[in-house]
Amino acid sequence: MGYFREATGIKGPSGFGSGATAEQITQGIDASRLTVIITGGSSGIGAETARVLALRGAHVIIGARNLEAANNVKQSILQGIPSARIDIIQIDVSSLRSVRTFADKFLAMDLPLNVLINNAGIMYGPFQLSEDGVEMQFATNHLGHFLLTNLLLEKMKTTAARTGIEGRIVNLSSVAHIGPYREGIKFDKLNDKKAYDDKSAYGQSKLANILHSNELARRLKAEGANVTANSVHPGLVRTNLGKHSPVFMAVLKTVTCVLWKNIPQGAATSCYVAVHPSLKGVSGKYFADSNEEKPSDMARDAALATKLWDFSEQLVNSK
Repeated sequence: MGYFREATGIKGPSGFGSGATAEQITQGIDASRLTVIITGGSSGIGAETARVLALRGAHVIIGARNLEAANNVKQSILQGIPSARIDIIQIDVSSLRSVRTFADKFLAMDLPLNVLINNAGIMYGPFQLSEDGVEMQFATNHLGHFLLTNLLLEKMKTTAARTGIEGRIVNLSSVAHIGPYREGIKFDKLNDKKAYDDKSAYGQSKLANILHSNELARRLKAEGANVTANSVHPGLVRTNLGKHSPVFMAVLKTVTCVLWKNIPQGAATSCYVAVHPSLKGVSGKYFADSNEEKPSDMARDAALATKLWDFSEQLVNSK
């Protein structure tokens, strides 16, 4: 149903379809009481998500590696929305040191935190290790966001308890989660260059995003926290994310031309899961085209999710 809906734009149970834009999704929503962090907010769907949530009144914190690009986004938003509240904090999510510095700077601002959108990512890069010695796609797409979420989680829980406003964590995954390595997560050979395949490594990291969301949702529910965690597939979006694999991307675009979205459409599902009132209390789910979808069997494996959590915790604590 997901691919049919994405190709046709037909509306799903939520009342939205693949053709809906982030502005349409959030029409009439007052986000003026919300403080939102968006990683990777200096380009693509992250920038559009920041713009639309600022348009709805949210105080938006853009986390970005490139401060010049982030400032350009901020100025562009302010030109269209003079009342927008936008702050920028530098972060390179592939670096655990940078993630910790970001969290320290944000917490020092003494702001509430209602929504965390783990949006930053890379795709199909050549084999490379992060400064922490972790395969780069896994480090950027999963591990940095895993640490960031843990560092900010207490602030989110206390904000929700104090204000009565549900906190929401949104992990950007991808339909590519269906194509990881055969075993899903290469726990024992994560950094093995010989075993590396750029497409499978990307699928592995996107599978990790869903597993992280699901295990986090389980833990939050068990402790009764007023915070949800969900994952989203933004769709095939016309951004520069596939720059490392131009030939493959050209072929993909040719074969799947009817599925591709523009950036305003690509930001829609993130905004839907982040602020739409119909999702109050919904946690541990996967969304595409602003509708709940069923991810792969592996993505719903609770034992694998727990194993990934423990593995990720050991990694960040050892660095």
